[in-house]
Amino acid sequence: MSSPRGRDAVRSAPAAPRLSYLVFRLERRIRGRLDQALARHGVTTTEYMVLSELRLRDGASSAQLARAAFVTPQAMNLVIRDLERRGLIRREADPHGGRVLSSTLSRAGKTLLRRCDRALDEIEDVMLADIDEEDRKVLADRLAHFAHALHAEPGAGQPSPPPRRDRPATAS
Repeated sequence: MSSPRGRDAVRSAPAAPRLSYLVFRLERRIRGRLDQALARHGVTTTEYMVLSELRLRDGASSAQLARAAFVTPQAMNLVIRDLERRGLIRREADPHGGRVLSSTLSRAGKTLLRRCDRALDEIEDVMLADIDEEDRKVLADRLAHFAHALHAEPGAGQPSPPPRRDRPATAS
């Protein structure tokens, strides 16, 4: 038989949702609205991510774009070929040699990206309607910090990871 104290613990108020769960739910809701908004422009969310990444990192390789868009390199090759076929990006041999091709936005890609950005602005305006500009900046900074903490990509303009300790870590 369980004690009264044990039963009370089971009946206590449910715990608040975990922060990571709330972030996941928010991401899914944003993604659903973004998919719909971008479809009106003939663009998938992955294609939008590629175009946006090229605006930030002109000349990125397919492998870099795959990592940024969270897809396999094989899937990214299909996305890149389609964007190039539609005249939204150009690919050229990487100046450092090898078989790597660097991608850049075309004029048509930049124009389409601006239209898609306006669709995302509308989603963010609804989501952040009750948040002032200062809090938006703090939120953006914190989210960037969290993303960096979980996945720092070497060579992507981010600080290097902290140096390793000279002594082995001890078990706690």
